[in-house]
Amino acid sequence: MSFTLTIRAGPARLASRIPELAKASSGPAAAIRAFHKSAPKTTNFFTSRTTTPSLIAQKPAANSLLARLQGARRGYQYQSHTQPQPDSGLLMRKLLYGGAMVGGTWVTLQFMFNRETRADGGMPPYERSYLNKTFMHTGLGIGIIGLTAYQMLQTGFTYRLMVTNPWVVAIGGLALSFGSMLATRAIDPDNYIPKYACWAVFNATQAAFVAPLLAMAPPALLARAGLYTIAMMGAISFVGATAKQEKYLYIGGPLLAGAAIVAVSGFAPLVLPATAVRTLAFTENLWLYGGLAVFGGFTLYDVQRVLYHARLAQAGVIKEDPVNESISLELDFLNIFVRMVQILMMQQNRRK
Repeated sequence: MSFTLTIRAGPARLASRIPELAKASSGPAAAIRAFHKSAPKTTNFFTSRTTTPSLIAQKPAANSLLARLQGARRGYQYQSHTQPQPDSGLLMRKLLYGGAMVGGTWVTLQFMFNRETRADGGMPPYERSYLNKTFMHTGLGIGIIGLTAYQMLQTGFTYRLMVTNPWVVAIGGLALSFGSMLATRAIDPDNYIPKYACWAVFNATQAAFVAPLLAMAPPALLARAGLYTIAMMGAISFVGATAKQEKYLYIGGPLLAGAAIVAVSGFAPLVLPATAVRTLAFTENLWLYGGLAVFGGFTLYDVQRVLYHARLAQAGVIKEDPVNESISLELDFLNIFVRMVQILMMQQNRRK
């Protein structure tokens, strides 16, 4: 009778009654045989009738974890299916508007500033090669600045700069920036290692100036500002490359005067009182939009100066030095990019 009850009870209860079975049977061997015979016959092991309280006590933790995982999966599937899909028509309209702006800018610049094209019918191969090398170094320098600024944000270096004395950081950063730039320009292009080392230090200092702005602006806005800057500089560079030789080299002096006025307007909030609202608004617009015009003109001037230096290098007067040429274009890009970011942030704040 005890043998029949042991089979229905299941392995867990049978294990708890092994001592009794050992006494009731002829010896330990009989108990072991009974255990091995009873195990395959418990076909209803997972039913509520044969589950013992000890097994029920062991399952709640696993069941609750499984339920949470299943609930999370269902919630994720529900959210993924109920998320609003982006409007493809709105995206297409934005792309069309952006393309129309770039095309209109290009046509306007061509009509206003580039009606007198080059007399030789195009760029000679050595000018094209030198200009391509310069743009390649410019893109490499901007990439170094972007990666360095991102790394500064990740490591917290930008926060430590922002909580430090701003005057010390500004004066020290400007001194290091100008020092590394002058050292890069002074080193002979044949000395690759020291020249590129100083160039890397110069790019790192520019990254330190740009990193706080990147910390405050969202990534989508930064991407838009970068695309606008590339489009603006690309259109102006094309005009400078296809215009008449040395046509815009005379604007270097007026551009320096305009850059000085823009720089002074940038320091106006440190000097003027907060009550001078109209004056501060005027200086801010001069800093933003006047800076866009000035550094757009510098882009035109720098491209034509690169082509002029290419002709001098071809004649053997100077050595080819695309690193030095790229520094000016990098500064043009950064100044335009910073102003683009500020303008887009102002527009975004007005919409809120």
